Formats: sequence, structure tokens, C-alpha cells
Amino acid sequence: MIGHLSGRLIARASDHVVLDVGGVGYVVHVSDRTLAALPGVGEATALHTDLLVREDLLQLFGFTTMAEKEWHRLLMSVQGIGAKASMAILGTLGADGISRAIAIGDWAAVKAAPGVGPKIAQRVVNELKDKAPAVMAMGSGGAPIQPTAAAPAASLVQAAGDAQAEALSALGNLGYGPSDAARAVAEAAGDDPDAETADLIRAALKRLAPAG
Repeated sequence: MIGHLSGRLIARASDHVVLDVGGVGYVVHVSDRTLAALPGVGEATALHTDLLVREDLLQLFGFTTMAEKEWHRLLMSVQGIGAKASMAILGTLGADGISRAIAIGDWAAVKAAPGVGPKIAQRVVNELKDKAPAVMAMGSGGAPIQPTAAAPAASLVQAAGDAQAEALSALGNLGYGPSDAARAVAEAAGDDPDAETADLIRAALKRLAPAG
């Protein structure tokens, strides 16, 4: 299994790049977002990769973060979602966007991806909603980012239990400030003290969503 490639970008196309790794050129399929984030031809780069193996086909897919790679693998587990649809969803929403959409049940956001119909979008949300918190907690580097002691608002929820701490970490990885995230999680936990991580994240995201 090829899980990571580091080398020189020698070609770019609309849906893939070619990486020269030790004199071997690897064709790596990427989403629109990943393609836009990569450097120019001739420059060094690295990608997390996932190898699709079929009887008559071997394809490498590349991702800038482990969270994006994990979402690709999860999306591919949903009936009706192939590699093309998965890359379209990730290209449209990105790892953070798909995390947020699935956590709050926003299947319309998933449907915005080219080639994804409403039934498939709803299936994606329904089947993956319980797996969203774990991927969100990965952040960009593959390991959960813990609330920092320097953020005073974190103390509002840190003692409340693992679910609140995990929800706070996931919101931080989505870019929300410690104070706003802590307030939203605390309010969600106050409404449902026994809520699990996924439920807390969904409730907190609804509180953090712009009005109107």
C-alpha cells in the first residue's frame, strides 16, 4: 500500500498530477481543491495517498491532509459513491466543509457537488453522521488538537467530560475561536447533559451558524 509520496511535481492536468519520486513518475488523482493548493511544475511537494485496487485498474488518489484522506475512504464506503463522486464532494466542500455538513445534517451542501443527487447526498449524511466527530478531531495533521490552557473559555467545558472536550477540539479544528466554541458547547451541554460528542457538535454548530 502506498500511503505517502514526496517528490517533484513534473506535470499537472485537470484531475491529476504526476510526481517524480526517485526517478519514478506516479500519476496521482486529486480534487480541485488539492490541485489548487499544490505548487507549480518543477517544485517539491508531498501528498498523503490512497491506492484503489481493482482487477483491471490501479489508481492513486492524493490529499493534502490526513483528514481529507480519511473522508475519501469514508465516502467511498457509502453505496453509490465511487472515487469520482468522492473527489467531487471533497473538491466542492473540502474536509472541513464535509465535516460540518455531515455533522449538522446538511445534505443539500453535499448535493452541491457535481454528479451527486439528493438521494445519494442524504445517504452520505445518514451513514456517516456518527463518524464525523472522529475525523473532525484529526485536524490538519492527523492527531487531535487539544484545548489549550491559555484559553480561559475552555475551562467552561473541560471539566464537564470527554464528550464536551472532544466537541470543543473538533470546533477548534474547524476554525472557531476558543471562546465562541466553548460557549456553544457549554450551551449545548446545558440543554442535554448526557449528549454524546456527535450530538454536541451538531448542536454547537447550529448555535454558531450565522443568523438568517
